Parts: sequence; C-alpha cells; structure tokens
Amino acid sequence: MAGNVVDFSDATFQDEVLSSDQPVLVDFWAPWCGPCKALTPTIEALADEYAGKVKIGKLNTDENRQVAINYQINSIPTLIVFKGGEPVQRIVGGPPKAQLAEMLDGFTG
Repeated sequence: MAGNVVDFSDATFQDEVLSSDQPVLVDFWAPWCGPCKALTPTIEALADEYAGKVKIGKLNTDENRQVAINYQINSIPTLIVFKGGEPVQRIVGGPPKAQLAEMLDGFTG
C-alpha cells in the first residue's frame, strides 16, 4: 500500500480498526474491480491529508472474506467509517473525493 494507506486483513481488523482510538475509513475492494482501482488515488490522497486524524486503509475482500461477510459487503467498492469499534457510515460505489473529505470532516471535528 502507498503512503499512509493501511492494508487491513481478517487477522488485523480487530486491532487496526475496531480497537483504534481514531476514526477509521475502510475501503473494501478486490483486484478485479475496475471502480475499486479508480478509487485508489482518492483513497491514497485522503490517507495523506488525514494522517494523524483518521486511519485510512483497504481490505481485499477476495483474501479476507470473514470481515467482508461480517459487514455484509455485497458490492464493491464499499467504504465504511468505523468509530469506537462501530460502523457509523457506509457508502457503496466510488464517491468523489470532496464527498469523502466532507464525510471525514464530520468525524474529526
């Protein structure tokens, strides 16, 4: 993963996401998903911009099926913000960067 983007997995999800003291944005994706690849530069830019305020990472649903099943990820990309170990916002599809930034600002103010 590039820059500040964290690579989440079934094994690290509890520690990295659910136990985080910061809000966490998880991008559920797969290598074969075109819209997921198109969203990658946006995720990388947000990870740099929100470093220290929001943890931002990706979870490959092909390799980490358990977390994807737990959160009923039926289509990708799906983005979920976790705060205090709970999913608090979900977006399906590839929203524009401005929309994601506005959403994240709501969790960092």
